[in-house]
Amino acid sequence: MTTVATPDTQSRIDAFLQERGFAARGARLVPLTPDASDRRYFRLLLDDGASLVIAVYSGAIEYASMPFAQVADLFERMAMPIPGVLDHSDPLGIVLQEDLGDVTLQAHVGAATVTEHAALYREAVALIARLQTEAVAFASDGYVPFTLAFDVEKLTFELNFFAQHFLEGYRAVALSRAEKEALAHEWSAIAEELAAEPRVLCHRDYHSRNLMLHEHRLFLIDFQDARMGPDTYDLVSLLRDSYVDLTEPEVNALVACFLEQIGSPEPAEFRRRFDLMAVQRNIKALGTFGFQASARGNPAYIQYMPRTLRSVRDNFSKHNRFGRLQELLAAHVEELR
Repeated sequence: MTTVATPDTQSRIDAFLQERGFAARGARLVPLTPDASDRRYFRLLLDDGASLVIAVYSGAIEYASMPFAQVADLFERMAMPIPGVLDHSDPLGIVLQEDLGDVTLQAHVGAATVTEHAALYREAVALIARLQTEAVAFASDGYVPFTLAFDVEKLTFELNFFAQHFLEGYRAVALSRAEKEALAHEWSAIAEELAAEPRVLCHRDYHSRNLMLHEHRLFLIDFQDARMGPDTYDLVSLLRDSYVDLTEPEVNALVACFLEQIGSPEPAEFRRRFDLMAVQRNIKALGTFGFQASARGNPAYIQYMPRTLRSVRDNFSKHNRFGRLQELLAAHVEELR
């Protein structure tokens, strides 16, 4: 076997393959692109041509109580397309999953025709509508996602995370006490309005890198943080994506497609709420990117900052309510001027 892994990770994988009989089947491992979590992913290639994915956690797990396991069970019951979980080892901290291949929506868009591109995004929008509507029948405190929400505390934490890790950490901005107080006021207004909106089940990280194209359909991955939130949340994640450029006509058409599917009678009000959610979501993304770059020494996300900053600036320009926030941030971030 050849792979790139720490000695501990490698020894745990080796033990898992031995226990499950894969070592005798000519098992080979190929490291997959890491995400922003502490999980490591490897493709398991067997001599009969079979291909599986191994997720290796930082240590031992209790699979049955993991949010991933609970959300996977919920999504399977809702018939949402997700990779099948085939096996797991709690002591070794390993989960074995179906292999969906390497083609994310982000990757496919670059190679797709205009017609294919549009069809895939309509499919992605339809999945959001399905997730929201079908979850109602399964709502129960027995599922963790229904007990969590984008409340004022969570939304405010994400906005403060941006101030800490993008402004102060990545851009080395020294905010004055007055600026911090003014930002806190703006954060509070955004968080309170978003938290007061009617809540639906959200994937929570629904963007082009977490949608896999497999056997001519889209599958959801990285869904373990699902929770309740505004009906705009997942749609914003998809259409104001840090990883893919969509034109305004494309965004407008897809928002209209979503509204038709959920039967919303107030498109103008929905679009206002969509833009508000986009500001919070994109600012949150910048905080994550800044954290990866400055705290973890991972520069991979720096390339996505310009697109995300541009999205924030464009939404600032659409609504007078963001005037003071733009003034505060643009004083230190020239891309927001």
